[in-house]
Amino acid sequence: MTDKDSQAVISVDYMMKTDLFSQWLGISVLEVKAGYSKIQMTLRREMMNAFGIAHGGVTFAFADSAFAFACNSDGKVTVALDVSISFPKAGKEGDVLFATARRVNTTRRTGLYLVEVTNADNEMVALFKGTCYKTEKDLIDPAKM
Repeated sequence: MTDKDSQAVISVDYMMKTDLFSQWLGISVLEVKAGYSKIQMTLRREMMNAFGIAHGGVTFAFADSAFAFACNSDGKVTVALDVSISFPKAGKEGDVLFATARRVNTTRRTGLYLVEVTNADNEMVALFKGTCYKTEKDLIDPAKM
């Protein structure tokens, strides 16, 4: 494991401990590397909309968490500038979803990421594209470590 990958694991572990919404979603972190994350979640009844399919906001939030983990993997506070999502297939109650975020491009201050959300049958449920802004602020206060 590289130093950058080790930093990614430390950053995402910290984020999961402090991100109550990702905890509520029931997210499990499967894999983390520099500029990359893979997470899992099971769609629950309270995540369905009036049509009995996954609420778009839940699927968006799930993809956004994968995006946030990948963006912040270098240990600096990084926030979304612009995001978009498409929903080619509806999620259903009980579906296990996977979100894989990968960095496509990076500059000193911005990053471009793609997040694929798939179900257990490897069918694409959502495709999320996000641009982030990197600050100079450390994600974890060294004094608190």
